[in-house]
Amino acid sequence: MSDLPLSRPLQVSDVPAEGLEFEILPSEEERKALAAFNEDVISIESFAAKLHVTPLGRNGLRARGRLEAATTRSCSVTLEPFNENVAEDIDVRFVPGASPDDLRDDAPEPLEGGEVDLGVIVGEFFTLGLDPYPRKPGVVFDPPSDEAPESPFAVLKALAKDGSQRDS
Repeated sequence: MSDLPLSRPLQVSDVPAEGLEFEILPSEEERKALAAFNEDVISIESFAAKLHVTPLGRNGLRARGRLEAATTRSCSVTLEPFNENVAEDIDVRFVPGASPDDLRDDAPEPLEGGEVDLGVIVGEFFTLGLDPYPRKPGVVFDPPSDEAPESPFAVLKALAKDGSQRDS
């Protein structure tokens, strides 16, 4: 499925008609592994996902809920640590025979073997919820100037000209 270090498998057959509440609270080890999986995440202080999982059609599932996490990130400009919160709404459908190549936003996830891994899904939402260019609050990125730096040879030429004018 995925290389994400968070796994919470759920059998479709275990979900009653009225659905069930599913909470994901990763252990400290899982939070450390998830932080290591995501560049610029120094640590994950808290992580909780609450999902309501319901049957979808004859053999599918739908998981809806919310993920909230508190992290310490590394600023992409200064490399200093800072706190960043992640909050993501989750709404995913799992359908047997769905194509993983379907790139539509509303495309269902494939369901294979009558099982879904809600941990992997929640981990993916966490990763997608992270700012790809994390910046400590108040830090501004100043791009380098478009001016080309002066060539060392141009500097030497100017000095040589300056020196020859002094000799006159």
